[in-house]
Parts: sequence; C-alpha cells; structure tokens
Amino acid sequence: MNIDLRAKRVIITGASRGIGLAIARAFAAEGARVAICARSEADVREVGAQLAEHAQAVIARAVDVTDSEGVKAFVAEVAHAWGGVDVLVNNAGQGRGGNLDTLTPEVILEHANILQMGHFRFVQAVVPFMREQRWGRIIEINALAGVIPTPDGIPSVINRASCIALSRSLGMSLPKDNILVNSLNMGWIDTGQWDRHYKEMGPGVSREEFDAMVMKVVPLGRYGKPEDVAGMALFLASEYASFISAASIDIAGGMGGQIAYFPTLKRDFAATIAARNAASE
Repeated sequence: MNIDLRAKRVIITGASRGIGLAIARAFAAEGARVAICARSEADVREVGAQLAEHAQAVIARAVDVTDSEGVKAFVAEVAHAWGGVDVLVNNAGQGRGGNLDTLTPEVILEHANILQMGHFRFVQAVVPFMREQRWGRIIEINALAGVIPTPDGIPSVINRASCIALSRSLGMSLPKDNILVNSLNMGWIDTGQWDRHYKEMGPGVSREEFDAMVMKVVPLGRYGKPEDVAGMALFLASEYASFISAASIDIAGGMGGQIAYFPTLKRDFAATIAARNAASE
C-alpha cells in the first residue's frame, strides 16, 4: 500500500510529545507540510526543527486551545501560507481523574474547555477552508473511556464521550462537503503517563509487578506505542479511507469492557502491596 501524502497540508494539535509527536513525525516522514502547535513555545519550536528534516514545510507555534482567537489565527496563518488545510488531527488534551466525592463542577468545566471546546474550536476554524476546496479529513484523538465508561475518572469519561459524539455528528454532517471525520479511541498507550502511574503506587512494588497488573485487562498483553496510532492516522488521511466517516475506532489491543474493571483492579493491587509492606516491617 503506497500512501502518498506529499501534497497534504496537515495541522496537528498537542504535537510536542506523545501521540501528537508520533503523528507529526509520521506525516513529516511522508513529506507532508506539517503545522504543529502546543502550549510550550520552547517545546514546539524544538519539535518543529526536528520535523523540518523530512517534512516538505513546517509551521510550529505555541497555541492555547482555550483561546478561540488564538486558534483561529493559527489556522488562518497555516491556510494562507499553504493555500488551504487538508488534514486536522485534534490531539490536544489529557485525561483527568476524580470521582463524585473529589470533584467540583468547576474542575470538570475546566477540563471540558480544554478537551471538548478545544477540539470544537479547531474544527470550526478549519472547516471553512476545507469546504472551499471541497476536501478535508478530521481525525479526533480520543480515549476508550469515552466509549466504555469506567467507575472513576469522571472528567475523562464524560468529556471524551462528548468528543466522540461530536466526531460522529460531524462525521455525518460534513461528508456532503467531502470532509470526513473519524475518532480514534486510545487504550493504554505508553506515552510516559504509565511511569507516573507506577510512581504513584509508592514503595514496595516492582515495575514488573505493576505492568503485570495493568496488562490483566489488555488482551494483547502489552502497552500500545504512539506509532500504533500514527499509522491509523496516516491511513485515515489518505484516499484509501475515502468512504470512512463517523467511525469510532478503538486502538486498545483488544481491550473493551475490561477497562471498567481497571479502577477496582488498581485499588485491590495497591491494598495488597500496602498489606505486604506492613507485614514486612
């Protein structure tokens, strides 16, 4: 399969690290024109310099996805510099934990402004340019927790579900303009957050024990890599995916309903380790 993306003009949000960075590198390696943004000026500039080695052209800017005018200005800069925008990869926004007893409405709304509204702002900014050329691809990077709720992590559950619903709605309303919209729903992708989860367990547990606990809910038995996501993004941006819209695709190593069991599994594991540490004192 020869996916030719050399003529494509691509915007990728949250591209300074993790999944966004892997997707940006993949499009650059295909010779596309790649515009990236993230919150940190220093980080996005550094990544832009790396991408310039392979990409046909690069635009790298610090953008706050909660700033509507800033988002519009960035998209307009890209469209005017390159004569349009072909692909938007909406990746910005991280997960957030919490439950009914620990959260406030303001925390959930803050997360929604970054995630739901951040995605919406970019879609609203790029669609006029895509409509004008009657061609566009919008790829929403979401999470499996938005498809299958878990009994914890309320902000991620409800805000990711909203993002997936937005993707499906747009995936039905925009194809008349030859703009296709699809959602990729992440499972356990190893972008560094699992190092943080491991450190949260405290002393007395090895990384091997921790990973074995996490993998109990992943049929494939390993963490996903950011590159596992990048390949699907390239495909959806290509002509091979010209009849795919409003799709919700899980990139989760076979994990589905098992995700709902994970919070209980993690609490039980932490309790076991705590009891083991107490017995050894």
